[in-house]
Amino acid sequence: MTWSAYGSYLLIVILIVLAPGPDTMVMLKNALSGGFRGGLLASLGIFAGNAVQGSAAALGLGVLIARSQPVFLALKWVGAAYLVFLGFQALRGAFRGNYDVVEQVQRRRGGGFRRFREGLLSNITNPKVLVLYLSVLPQFLTAESSIGDSLVLAYTVAVLGGLWLLVLLVFVHRVRAWLGRRRVRRTLDGVTGTALLGFGAALALES
Repeated sequence: MTWSAYGSYLLIVILIVLAPGPDTMVMLKNALSGGFRGGLLASLGIFAGNAVQGSAAALGLGVLIARSQPVFLALKWVGAAYLVFLGFQALRGAFRGNYDVVEQVQRRRGGGFRRFREGLLSNITNPKVLVLYLSVLPQFLTAESSIGDSLVLAYTVAVLGGLWLLVLLVFVHRVRAWLGRRRVRRTLDGVTGTALLGFGAALALES
């Protein structure tokens, strides 16, 4: 793999990473309810999920999963159901609007691990991420490419995705005073919840 080919790959990955998707919405949901720490933990979970899926694709396991119709369908439905679940959570928060009470309960229940888990599960149960790896990586690999080359390409997606989420998180943290207003918070939760429901429905209906 040449530097020229890797540069072309970087451009494609950047465009993919910048497109808003479930990862962005899950991070935003947790940043709104858990502050910088909540968003960071969710982002770390998303990064871990990306790294796992990228490793699976680079090592050839992703092809086996994609070709196994029962496994792929099961993963798709679990992923869709989980995104819908997160969407309903956000919409419920927007409807109730009692954020102080909810956040106190979450802290008592160990909200840190829950936020990491949400990020991890929302990514790792989304087969579209695996399909992305399987469709993009082979375009930049040759018969002479090593497993190391495949892993570098896969982890590039995870790292750039994680960095973009961190940039968004810092921005959210900078405007936290405005976002903390009840009306603004309810609006953002409503938008985030609706988007997650949309992503879940799109995943479920995709043939």
